[in-house]
Amino acid sequence: MTAEVNRNVTAEVNQNVSDDVTDDVPDDVTHGGGDDASGELRYVYAVCRPLPGPLHADLTGVGGTPPRQLAHEGLVAVLSPVPARDFGLEPLRAHLEDLDWLAETARAHQHVIGALAAVTCPLPLRLATVFRDDSGVRAMLESENARLRRILDRIDGHVEWGVKVWLHADAGGLASAGSSRPRGAPASGRDYLRRRREQRTAGEEAAARAEVFARRLHAELARSAAASRQHPPQSPALADAGGGLNILNTAYLVPRSEAEEFLERIGRTEGSQPGLRVEVTGPWAAYSFTDDPASTDESASTDESGSKDDSGSTDRPAAGGGARKGAEGG
Repeated sequence: MTAEVNRNVTAEVNQNVSDDVTDDVPDDVTHGGGDDASGELRYVYAVCRPLPGPLHADLTGVGGTPPRQLAHEGLVAVLSPVPARDFGLEPLRAHLEDLDWLAETARAHQHVIGALAAVTCPLPLRLATVFRDDSGVRAMLESENARLRRILDRIDGHVEWGVKVWLHADAGGLASAGSSRPRGAPASGRDYLRRRREQRTAGEEAAARAEVFARRLHAELARSAAASRQHPPQSPALADAGGGLNILNTAYLVPRSEAEEFLERIGRTEGSQPGLRVEVTGPWAAYSFTDDPASTDESASTDESGSKDDSGSTDRPAAGGGARKGAEGG
């Protein structure tokens, strides 16, 4: 069993999309037309610089509705109308408990972001970022203009790659499996305890080797990336069956022009460590790098809760990335 590299470059949804759903719906989500549940809200996928042309005519977003561009103050918000009966405050609270609804919404969200990433470097906003109307979106683009531009400057020409290191579930038994002792049934209770002790020791040694491998890999990849973000390990309960233990869960912001070299660095680790698997996903829009570069606290969470102005919009829309919850169980 050798270290293997899985370059999953066609994964359907970046886990950072669904992870951004908060435990509760922020109070700045407002109903279109006051409390009229028959009205429409504006679902904003991303903010970017002016695009060279119109969006593809066949592109659809949440609810199967084609997105459109709303330009203001030199920036563009990509949005589509959504019904208040689904994205108003109370309905959205209920939907956040529906995993099927979340998965469908995340796929539609990612579909639009992926299309934008093919032609520009979008700043993805959090899943289910909604505004009351176009005026609210314009107010956000105006009030947050400087911050948004700083983030767009930072991610321009870059993409995100996700890298995970997994320790196979049976890696702890590799050492004892190579023993010359016959396996068979334990000859006695003492023999059984000895075997358990050997397995436990082998498992601890395998985990220690995996930690060293992960630290070295991260250090090398971080040196070749513009930035990196370490996320909490993925919960074993939410990993694929037999996936093992997640040792490293990190995102890297890499210049598009250096993507092949970055992947080659990972590929060179193949076969270097028994019992380990390296999983690579991407390229993605920069979900994990939407914090303000001007912030003095680089280690702060990128999950910004936002506040409400008198137009009913969020002053500081939370961008993609942030706390790794939900699908990864972080």
